[in-house]
Amino acid sequence: MSGEERWCVVTGGRGFAARHLVEMLIRYDLFLVRIADLEPAIQLSAEEESGTIGEALKSGRAKYVSTDLRDKAQVLKAIEGAEVVFHMAAPNSSVNSYQLHYSVNVQGTKNVIDACVELKVKRLIYTSSASVVFDGIHGIFNGDESLPYPTKPLDSYTATKSEGEAAVIKANGTNGLLTCSLRPSSIFGPGDRLFVPSLIAAARAGKSKFIIGDGNNIYDFTYVENVAHAHICAERALASGGGVAEKAAGQAYFITNMEPIKFWEFTSLVVEGLGYERPRIKIPAFAMMPLAHVVEWTYKLLGPYGMKVPQLIPSRIRLLSCSRSFSCSKAKDRLGYAPIISLEEGLKRTLESFTHLRADNQPKRKGPSKAHRCLGGGRVADTLLWKDKRQTLMTLLILIAIYYNFVASQSTIINALSKLLLVVSVFLFVHGNLPERIFGYTIEKIPVSYFHLSEDKSHQVALSVASSWNASVNVLKSLCKGNDWMLFLKVVLLLLILSFIGAIKFQSLFIIGLPVAFMAFSIYEKHEQAIDAKFLEAVSFGCKLKSDMSQKITGAKKND
Repeated sequence: MSGEERWCVVTGGRGFAARHLVEMLIRYDLFLVRIADLEPAIQLSAEEESGTIGEALKSGRAKYVSTDLRDKAQVLKAIEGAEVVFHMAAPNSSVNSYQLHYSVNVQGTKNVIDACVELKVKRLIYTSSASVVFDGIHGIFNGDESLPYPTKPLDSYTATKSEGEAAVIKANGTNGLLTCSLRPSSIFGPGDRLFVPSLIAAARAGKSKFIIGDGNNIYDFTYVENVAHAHICAERALASGGGVAEKAAGQAYFITNMEPIKFWEFTSLVVEGLGYERPRIKIPAFAMMPLAHVVEWTYKLLGPYGMKVPQLIPSRIRLLSCSRSFSCSKAKDRLGYAPIISLEEGLKRTLESFTHLRADNQPKRKGPSKAHRCLGGGRVADTLLWKDKRQTLMTLLILIAIYYNFVASQSTIINALSKLLLVVSVFLFVHGNLPERIFGYTIEKIPVSYFHLSEDKSHQVALSVASSWNASVNVLKSLCKGNDWMLFLKVVLLLLILSFIGAIKFQSLFIIGLPVAFMAFSIYEKHEQAIDAKFLEAVSFGCKLKSDMSQKITGAKKND
């Protein structure tokens, strides 16, 4: 680029698609780039530091400006002197906060429009979303820009995105400002922080086996560099003047890779490409919706106390089970847009950029698992964790025999125990009198030491009993003082759980406990990290809830 300096501004310049646009603008030497984002200072990765953006920041071809779009004064400062504004800033779409989405997508966008008009910026290109025309109920097949905004939007993000888009299009022609809006569909590629990471998180948690719906819903995915290229095509069309600019301005455009594909086939290619199992089990969407509504209601109730946004909500189920494909004919005709990277090549580059998430690159467990250690690490652990399948199956057969002979017969506990001890005594007596070899097979004798309880073991058991007793006494002492409400609630909850278990018949307990014992520990061992993460999340949420309750109780006491 030579001659007079020409600046452009990229709002949300540290976002996923915006980073690729910034790199492309610098690489093609189209503009000097002002990167506007919310962070106080730009934080570059090691790769970026030595790459295009890092070099441009050092040479002055790019500058970073900390900007909160909700503050008009900051927006004016960021945009001053710019010829073009690429308005790409938006909050995280997965955060279910109407207030946040409205403040950025609507109020922030209006601040950008007003600043462009006041400062006589020539062109404004807005990054919208293909979801602005999706109602979450009706599928879209090769949809074009004649589709209206739905009366009931999918969620607060798309509702505010469509409002921002409408404001940008309406501003076209104001004080010479030319505007247009781009609607990319399902962006993917290197640097993605949402789509691929969430797929892999689900795969690690064992959730990638499931397909929501019939698995035939068609989607349009868009490689991130094609999205960046579409923005440059839009800017060039608006800058062309004459009939080209007149046709391009004041319009919205769908942007895709122009290669529709089954949604679940594409996600399978991603998951399988990184070494995880592809989804196979189909679950009807209507079967998931009641649970999704319960999860959403729970989030609305507990969200203010720190509960993270759940994935299983109605809008997500609809997104996963409906078709959404769009026509790019208008963008091709008026902007000259055509994808520069194919879907196959884009997927290949994406998988290469996420090698750190590959299944075979995950840290291997060292030593025995937590489940194995909790079960004592001996024969019991090997049996319940299916380490020795022959031993596990034999144990299961014995327990089933015990159930049918002693539990299912409706015997009392004393009667069942006496029968069991009788059978064990007869077995031990007969086994002890058998010769060492029968028909050439060696009979392994059970040593007397097998039943011997050593002095050390006896001492440990006694200490454990005494320690439990003393702990119980300390709890009673604390309850007598009447100060610790949380302890009181814990004790009440524990006693309620015990009373619930105690009310269950021994027969039912056996039926429930047997499968759980042989499945729960094995499942925990396979998904230890994911389960531990969920547990820590629940504990963190509980601690926050406890803190909030304590503050309310303290505040109430002070008011009294």
